[in-house]
Amino acid sequence: MDRNPSPPCSDADEEEGDAVGNTVYSKHWLFSVLTRLIEVIAPAEPDPAASPEGARTELDEEMENDICKVWDMSMDEDVALFLQEFNAPDIFMGVFAKSKCPRLTEICVGILGNMACFQDICMSISKDENLGQVLLQRLCDSDSPTLLETSRLLLTCLSQPEVANVWVERIRENPSVYDCVCFIMSSSTNVELLVKVGEVVDKLFDLDEELMLNWIKNGTCRSVGPSVDDSPEELPDFKIVPCILEAAKQVRSDNPEGLDVYMHVLQLLTTVDEGIQAIVQAPDGGKETWSLLYDLVCQELCQPDDPPIIVQEQKTVLASILSVLSAMFASQTEQEYTRMRKSKSWVFSLIRILQYMESCGKRAVDNSKESEQEETGRTDVNEEDFHLKILKDICCELLSNMLQELTKENTLEGLHQGHLNEQTCSCAFQNLLPLYFASVESFLEVLREADQTLADNLEKRFPSLKVHT
Repeated sequence: MDRNPSPPCSDADEEEGDAVGNTVYSKHWLFSVLTRLIEVIAPAEPDPAASPEGARTELDEEMENDICKVWDMSMDEDVALFLQEFNAPDIFMGVFAKSKCPRLTEICVGILGNMACFQDICMSISKDENLGQVLLQRLCDSDSPTLLETSRLLLTCLSQPEVANVWVERIRENPSVYDCVCFIMSSSTNVELLVKVGEVVDKLFDLDEELMLNWIKNGTCRSVGPSVDDSPEELPDFKIVPCILEAAKQVRSDNPEGLDVYMHVLQLLTTVDEGIQAIVQAPDGGKETWSLLYDLVCQELCQPDDPPIIVQEQKTVLASILSVLSAMFASQTEQEYTRMRKSKSWVFSLIRILQYMESCGKRAVDNSKESEQEETGRTDVNEEDFHLKILKDICCELLSNMLQELTKENTLEGLHQGHLNEQTCSCAFQNLLPLYFASVESFLEVLREADQTLADNLEKRFPSLKVHT
């Protein structure tokens, strides 16, 4: 059986007025399915397929087939409005309270998620305090598909400005949400679920700094979380940063968009001092964060064998990563891992990113010149893509700091391996001057000890440097 079979149409023999709104779907059929759903959760007679506690743990094939059709149909606004008028959200409340069938719970949350895509219905769902609390409790479910649909529903509601604050406040007042989200991020291997939960956290932090601060400071006490048999169990003392890192490591290979989401969550943490401290004062002193970001920048993203255009695809995740690195670098922590920051690999990777951006910029100018022959008015040939500009600014700031960490030995090795030459150094200087003059001047002194000829050539290409030496 297909997961979501094709929705049924209203037969021609059906009496006039049976169609739902402007659709071809049958009101009578929908009514019958919802009525049967009520009977499933509140049967008149004991069901032999029920569990010892009296609740069905599995749906029969026909019922699952029909309720999946409703799930598909609920993407239509007329159907969603009909379901709301029939008080479907209240029926689903009964499902959440009484059903022991994970598949049924998943489908009902999924239908609500589709209904919430429409503003008026979303407002109605969001303002129902009981329903809101019950939906947040679904985050403590042990069933991954249900967790996925719950996360989608929450993200849909948080993405609608009219009701976003209602959910932020509700989540802020419900400490179990923090525990459940951290539990998912730290233990799930379901990449699709991790990405969606990451999007929820990203949206929450972006909407409300107070909530983000609360979550940064959280994890100071033991709490109750989900378990398979619905009995309370003690969860670890979760800290937000290790949970984010664990989720990022799970999604990094299979889902680039998911990695982008989690790197942006880390970046949001660095917008407040408490977030930076949570990163660099973690139990491992921030070493795990630094190591992950090092691997991403120096070994995975924007590599020498990639075409320069790759920087366009990776610009947002690179900007987030470099923002976090810059914040950690500027924190001046004295942890052991900070010795890694002197690695020449950072400098070479940052210069390569700048080179790729220059290449993309030249291509954009060429394309603009071609189109300029056909169009009049503003051409913006020198205007960089907004995200690329952000990436360039962050990259230059970090490179200016790290250049000052290079020793003569690092520089000699870079020259020997071909990472440092007139072309790469010129690219770095071109982007760093004049704003980071002191950093360039400091590096030039080290370079002069390693390769006098190269240093002289660079001074000729950048006369402002020779004036000050």
